Amino acid sequence: MAEVRLVNIKKVYPFVSGEQKKSKKKKADEPEKKKVNLQITDEGVVAVQAFNLDIKDKEFIVLVGPSGCGKSTTLRMVAGLEEISDGELIIDGKVMNDVAPKDRDIAMVFQNYALYPHMTVYDNMAFSLKLRKEPKDVIDKKVREAAEILDITQYLERKPKALSGGQRQRVAIGRAIVRDPKVMLMDEPLSNLDAKLRNEMRADNTTFMYVTHDQTEAMTLGDRIVIMKDGYIQQIGTPQDVFNHPANLFVAGFIGMPVMNFFDAQLVRDGKKFFVEVGGIKVELSEDKEERLLKNDVQSQAITLGVRPEHTDVADEGVKATVEVSEMMGSSVHLHLNAEGKDVIVIVPTIDMKGNFNIGDTVHFTFDGKVAHVFSKETDKNLEF
Repeated sequence: MAEVRLVNIKKVYPFVSGEQKKSKKKKADEPEKKKVNLQITDEGVVAVQAFNLDIKDKEFIVLVGPSGCGKSTTLRMVAGLEEISDGELIIDGKVMNDVAPKDRDIAMVFQNYALYPHMTVYDNMAFSLKLRKEPKDVIDKKVREAAEILDITQYLERKPKALSGGQRQRVAIGRAIVRDPKVMLMDEPLSNLDAKLRNEMRADNTTFMYVTHDQTEAMTLGDRIVIMKDGYIQQIGTPQDVFNHPANLFVAGFIGMPVMNFFDAQLVRDGKKFFVEVGGIKVELSEDKEERLLKNDVQSQAITLGVRPEHTDVADEGVKATVEVSEMMGSSVHLHLNAEGKDVIVIVPTIDMKGNFNIGDTVHFTFDGKVAHVFSKETDKNLEF
C-alpha cells in the first residue's frame, strides 16, 4: 500500500520533425494557440499541466473528464509508460520520475485487457508471479483466491478467445490483484462488470487511481474525484462535494444526470442578504450561501444561475415555461420545458402529480435558495468559492 503525490506534473508532446516549421511563426504579443482544446507552445502540445494531487494510502481516486482531457496520460505517467516532462511523482516518499515501470510496484489494468492469447486464464494471472519466482503453492493460492473473488474459477483452463468481454476484464483485474501492488491503476476497465464486483474492488485495501469518462461511474466508485478539462484539474473533492458545490460551470454541467439547468439571471445584494432574480421571481439564497458570498465581498451583478432538475418543483406560481416533451421514467416524470429561452428539465415525482403534462401546456416552476448555484459571467467560476 502507498501514498502517492503528484507535484506540479506537466506533460508536453514535442513536435515531430518538421511539424513546428509548418506552423506560422508566433509574434511576440500573439497569445498561445489552442488545437483540439490543448495548448500549443514552442515546446509542443501540452497534454497535462499544473497537476497537483495527494493520494492517501488505500484511497480510491477517480480521474474523470471528456475525451482528450489528459486523464489517461496522467495515469500512464504514474505507471512510467509516459515520461514526465516536468514536476515530481512521489510514491511512499521516493521520487519515481526516473524509476523503471517494473520497479515502481504498480499494476495497471488497461481498457483493452492486454491478455496473452496463447496462455490460459490461470497462466495469464500467474505470469507476473512466475517472473518473481514465487513458490508454486503460493502462486496457486493467490490465483485461485483472486479467481474466486472475481467469479472466474470455472474459466481458469480456458484461453482468452473463449471468454466474453466482461470475463476478460475480470481476468485482467485478477492478474493485477495477485501481484498485491502498492498502487493499482485502472483505465476504464470496469464498464462491463456488475455492481457487486465494483463494490468489492472499491473496498479492496489498495491505493487506486481509476480513469473514466463516465461521471456516474466516478460518483459511485471514488473516495474523491478529480475532474479534468483540457489538461487542467477543474476540481478535486468527494462525490458529494462536487455535486453540491461545483467549482465552475464546466463541473456543474459535467457532474449530474440529467445535466444542470442554466439561466441568465441577476444576483442582488441587499445588505447581508442575497437574492437571485429570474423569470419574474425573486428567491433568497440560503444562509450558508450568503455567508460565503459575503466573505468574498460579492456585489450585485448579472450571473449564470444553475439549478439541478431534481431540485426544481412545479408550482402554481414561478418561472413560466412551456412543455415540449414529457418522459415517464417510472417513479418520476422528466419534463422538458422551454423557459426564458432555455431548454430546461424538471423532474416531477409521480407520487406528487395531480394530472398529466401534455405538449404545449403552460406550467410554472420554482426552486429553493439552498440549491441555487451562482456563477460569474466573466470567469464561469462559482461566486461562493
